[in-house]
Amino acid sequence: MHAIPCMILRGGTSRGLYILEKDLPPSGEKRDAALLALMGSPDPRQIDGLGGSVSVTSKVAIIAPSCREGIDVDYTFAQVSVDKPLVSYAGNCGNISSGVGPFAVESGLVRASSPLTKVRIFNTNTQKVLVEEVETPDGAVNYEGNFQIPGVPGSAAPIKVMVEDPAGSVCGALLPTGNPVDELTICGFGRFTVSIVDAANPLVFVRAADIGMVGRETPEAIGANKELIVLLEKIRGEAAKKLGFIEHLEESAWKSPSIPKMTIVAPAADYLTVSGETITADRMDISGRMMSMQRPHATYALTGAMCTAAAAAIKGTIVHSLRREDADLRRFRIAHPGGILEAGVDIEKSNGGVKVLSAYGYRTARLLMKGTAYY
Repeated sequence: MHAIPCMILRGGTSRGLYILEKDLPPSGEKRDAALLALMGSPDPRQIDGLGGSVSVTSKVAIIAPSCREGIDVDYTFAQVSVDKPLVSYAGNCGNISSGVGPFAVESGLVRASSPLTKVRIFNTNTQKVLVEEVETPDGAVNYEGNFQIPGVPGSAAPIKVMVEDPAGSVCGALLPTGNPVDELTICGFGRFTVSIVDAANPLVFVRAADIGMVGRETPEAIGANKELIVLLEKIRGEAAKKLGFIEHLEESAWKSPSIPKMTIVAPAADYLTVSGETITADRMDISGRMMSMQRPHATYALTGAMCTAAAAAIKGTIVHSLRREDADLRRFRIAHPGGILEAGVDIEKSNGGVKVLSAYGYRTARLLMKGTAYY
């Protein structure tokens, strides 16, 4: 048996293990084997580990003190597959990121200041700097507050998560193909117009109407439509090929399972959340549904929301064409199965285009456990 000190935190609408890098095997096969064993993968129930049988509860944050000037900690995100012997380090997770600041304070890597502590984080997946604002009255992390996020019961203290210069997080450019829209040919289905945008994480956007959706479907309805699931993964796979992540379409779920993130968008419209709440069109700027590791996302990824807000600022993209015309890009409202998620971007006009200076959103986090994990 191997023993590893760790914490379990809920970060936004995800939950994960937060582990100091020094306590893990070196990066490579041994580390991946350890993370798979800790989560209990591959197994649809993850019954022999700490995972929760869905992608949003099968995540790991690996953290270390940073030697970089002006940076407090280095952070690597690991997506542990539930049903495959696979650990992906491609891209970042905004929800899990929101727990890095509290973990850094809880573990003594960052000294808290009252009433607020700013934690500067270097994300090794995207080579981007995150700045988090964590409430720390009296020098300790405060988890209690009145801020609510759809998909999480109750309320907690808000955590601001900002990504500096988020464009080209993985692909090196805000528009990796150089185009606001591209045409993809999907064997057996036809041609589809997509927008591929990389800000905080790369996303591939498609109009709901183009794939037979209305954009207000529940995750259960999407998951039950097997033909739709196949189509969505083929679109994502063709986008991954176009970006050079894979050579063959059938490799998408193995070699690039988490990026680009598949995102379906539609104009604002009244809908019912999974909890039965009616959300009226005037409360949103666009409707969105996301996929996560080939399954419907229960809510909406925070980095996905940041990228969606960035895409809304770029003329010619699918998101720009569908968003509310008077949308405030500093508080861009995305309707998802759980409710409304706000994200913002600071932009400036540059050479006839748009430069994204920063992207940000608000999450909550809660410390669930400090202890030792065994595998």
